[in-house]
Amino acid sequence: MLKEVFGYAAFRGPQEDIVRHVAAGGDCLVLMPTGGGKSLCYQIPALLRQGTAIVVSPLIALMQDQVAALREAGVRAAFLNSSLAAADAAAVERSLLAGDYDLLYVAPERLLMPRFLAQLERLQAVNQLALFAIDEAHCVSQWGHDFRPEYMQLALLHERFPAVPRIALTATADRVTREEIVQRLGLTGARLFVSSFDRPNIRYRIVEKANARAQLLAFVRAEHAGEAGIVYCMSRRKVEETAAWLSEQGVRALAYHAGMHADARSDHQARFQREEGIVMVATIAFGMGIDKPDVRYVAHLDLPKSIEGYYQETGRAGRDGLAADAWMTYGLGDVVNQRRMIDASTAEAKFKRIAAAKLDALLGLCESSSCRRVRLLAYFDEVSPACGNCDVCLAPPQVWDGTEAAKKALSCVYRTGQRFGAVHLIDVLLGKETERVQQWGHAALSTFAIGKELDEKVWRTVFRQLVAQGLIAVDHAGHGSLKLTEASRAVLTGAQTVELRQAQAGKPKSGSRRSTATAAGLDAEAERLWRRLRAWRADIAREHGVPAYVVFHDATLAELARSRPLTETALAQISGVGTRKLEHYGAALLELLRD
Repeated sequence: MLKEVFGYAAFRGPQEDIVRHVAAGGDCLVLMPTGGGKSLCYQIPALLRQGTAIVVSPLIALMQDQVAALREAGVRAAFLNSSLAAADAAAVERSLLAGDYDLLYVAPERLLMPRFLAQLERLQAVNQLALFAIDEAHCVSQWGHDFRPEYMQLALLHERFPAVPRIALTATADRVTREEIVQRLGLTGARLFVSSFDRPNIRYRIVEKANARAQLLAFVRAEHAGEAGIVYCMSRRKVEETAAWLSEQGVRALAYHAGMHADARSDHQARFQREEGIVMVATIAFGMGIDKPDVRYVAHLDLPKSIEGYYQETGRAGRDGLAADAWMTYGLGDVVNQRRMIDASTAEAKFKRIAAAKLDALLGLCESSSCRRVRLLAYFDEVSPACGNCDVCLAPPQVWDGTEAAKKALSCVYRTGQRFGAVHLIDVLLGKETERVQQWGHAALSTFAIGKELDEKVWRTVFRQLVAQGLIAVDHAGHGSLKLTEASRAVLTGAQTVELRQAQAGKPKSGSRRSTATAAGLDAEAERLWRRLRAWRADIAREHGVPAYVVFHDATLAELARSRPLTETALAQISGVGTRKLEHYGAALLELLRD
């Protein structure tokens, strides 16, 4: 089934065990990174078992793309959601009851309708329900930014259809979220399959924020000109402004956020999916379930809320397994804004404590002087050696004994009454007689001008790292003012030393240009063929009205260009060329390859 329908010669990681378990009627929870092949874990059991598999998916765009890809592979698939007119939805329901589908994708709110549940009961009565797949299962978690209330009700699948196997899947779940998924979906006793969270093809880079837009533009121009990317911003206004500015600089950028008109949002998403080289500037409203495999980079202009959010968002890069970048610019202002948002929320105290702890873990990642990947994977309880493919590994930061600087910074926080932010404190330490320093009488303090041996940029990194190390806290109620923590006492008394990363000197070092063709290991001749294959694929995609990657992934085209099969038998051995695609495209491909 794997080879004939999907064109793959072998399963990856735990895929085969999962497929066998679900096909045999078992329940399970699958944690697998984006691009790890989660979909096959329920699509193949759906084809092996009798009846129709019902796939619960939270996003319309994802359903449409997955159904298009399945139909290209010869699988009988359809979707049922609010994008369909009433007559079309009724036709899908009739076909469902007639047994015309192997897989049906449904939105959670549609699944929960009494009418649809009654139709499922009719299918169950004649043994025509193959399985339930609950995709993006982390949406059940109240602690996550993708929380969907409808997901809380999906436990009824177990209550009403106890004999039908269920598979819940997610690419992001720490221990707390994992336990919540099991509890809320009634998966107690289900097998847990946890793949490595590592995405070795992604290069992680976090740079100190100076002029974020200019830093982003330099990164894109130097390393990803003309390639697809996603840029995340915290606010809708910043999304609009950044997209407009990038467009003025010659980058094909579009905006996406929840405040846009639905038609504009849908149009921008469709263009991103179907056109080459579009950069989507978005809030976190964009991305979950985006199945575009050739996103070459994900950039953050603002700090995400947690490591889970960062991991999930960066995971949208390089789903095809080729080299990709996760790039972020970050500063103390990001920390202040995030703390303020946590404090301003109407959530209960427990939620605020968890949100603050998640933010602290992310700060630790940002300020790490050791391998980013080791730190990232450790958050998901995974042990890993240094990766050699993050900024820290590629250009290890220098560290210095910052104990004296820390003492001065902490003393300044204390002497000024723990009521001011970093900008004012740095002015005091540098001996700047600004209007505000004079207004508060801080030029008379013992800490005034005691920090002249360091410049303003270094002091910014000192304060940021002291916050990350838990020696200073951001006072939520004090408009971003900094205050001492209990841990700072040991530093001030000389009982504890402080090690700090050196500030980046000048312009942050960027990586080398890594084009998709280069990353795929193609020589000049193979790259020319690869580009012809991409042009052919683009024509086919337009003709069929689907994104190009639904026809063939870049990785498949790269393998075709590299190995250049000249017979139908050899063509069938290429990863991603299944029986249906061989029938449809084999002759055209062989003509191109022989030319």
